Amino acid sequence: MAKQPMLKFTSVQRDMPEKRPPNLRREDFNEIYAEYADAKAKEQSSRCSQCGVPYCQTHCPLHNNIPDWLRLTAEGRLEEAYEISQATNTFPEICGRICPQDRLCEGNCVIEQSGHGTVTIGSVEKYITDTAWEKGWVKPIVPAQERTESVGIIGAGPGGLAAADFLRRAGVQVTVYDRYDRAGGLLTYGIPGFKLEKDVVMRRNEQLEQGGVTFKLDCEVGKDISFADIRAAHDAVIIATGVYKSRDLQAPGVGADGVVRALDFLTVSNKKSFGDDVPEFSDGSLNAEGKKVVVIGGGDTAMDCVRTSIRQGATSVKCLYRRDRANMPGSQREVANAEEEGVVFEWLSAPKGFIGEPVNGVMVQKMRLGQPDATGRQAPELIEGSDYVEEADLVIMALGFEAEDLPTLWDCPDLPVNRWGTVKADYITGRTEAEGVYAVGDIVRGASLVVWAIKDGRDCAEAILEQFSGVSAVAAE
Repeated sequence: MAKQPMLKFTSVQRDMPEKRPPNLRREDFNEIYAEYADAKAKEQSSRCSQCGVPYCQTHCPLHNNIPDWLRLTAEGRLEEAYEISQATNTFPEICGRICPQDRLCEGNCVIEQSGHGTVTIGSVEKYITDTAWEKGWVKPIVPAQERTESVGIIGAGPGGLAAADFLRRAGVQVTVYDRYDRAGGLLTYGIPGFKLEKDVVMRRNEQLEQGGVTFKLDCEVGKDISFADIRAAHDAVIIATGVYKSRDLQAPGVGADGVVRALDFLTVSNKKSFGDDVPEFSDGSLNAEGKKVVVIGGGDTAMDCVRTSIRQGATSVKCLYRRDRANMPGSQREVANAEEEGVVFEWLSAPKGFIGEPVNGVMVQKMRLGQPDATGRQAPELIEGSDYVEEADLVIMALGFEAEDLPTLWDCPDLPVNRWGTVKADYITGRTEAEGVYAVGDIVRGASLVVWAIKDGRDCAEAILEQFSGVSAVAAE
């Protein structure tokens, strides 16, 4: 085949492969892209300086052996690179897609620190594991020996699935309970498909199911089954529910039609991408098409909402954040992508109220950053007389998440929680004060990163196995 010119993609084209150049057959496009991806992975991997102190590894919550699998990739030894990558990470192809590498491994790369641009670690990680699936290097879950102990896991998000994978490979009988109709938690229904393709998540779910993990979906604890019944059915229970309660904003007009929660908006969008019949999308209540959209918030969920709105065909998308760009909690890479796609950011802006029923505007008040507090963080202060109205047909509240009141919802007053409602558990083992009950991920940490949930799930599973082995040893005596 004749040599093809280098293809340059916008961020939307990268996210949506079907937007290939016109008159180029899909087969040719895929071949060109595969050749380009392989060359790019080797090129980037070869840039790793193999420094004596691998800051990329130390700043990865899973402490992935990044230098070694970069070296192997540069040498073309991809299967060995994959083996090293998956040894510490249950879902490397997922982390490669959604980890905020600019704040973790890539942001601490010594090449980045020296001003020469980071090694694109996340893209290489994604490429290695995608290739492993394509080549059949990803092995099915086949325990060497079955065990009699069973573990119930409440929540099929990244923490729960990581624990399920670890335990099942050791032969433990695992049942996962989840309120949704598909496993994956926020991987399935919270993160948009342009960042994390849903077939990637479903493939892992199928691997777990084929490996012997039992999924009880559409099963809400406290409603369809009691927490007490789950505890009675298993030798140990892991709580991996995440934090799903949206933070509220107290402001006039907040209850108007058209003022919606971020998670509702993203869940409906993702359900639609599966081909589900979603009335809230069809009737336009959770659909941005043809609307002026205002998103309130500055985290990664807000970025998911603005970029989803663009793809749904919003006429305009604006993001209000009460601090400046430098103090934004979300990924700067995501902000840049959103700006490239047409999102307008209104920094140092906060909602004061909402106009209309249904909503047709947001009352906005401008802010400035005051003096730093004891932690060095500057608090936003109002600028008097700076109010204005931002037109909006759809307002999406992306203000973060809190823990639900599990002791009440599950009728388990002995479940230890702190004043924020998150479960009190050991940060390494996940063990709580309740007998046989463990907890991992956001329900312990508060809203955090997928990679931390994966680490917590793996660490907790290892602690449970040690507990089982200790009990078995005592019983044998």
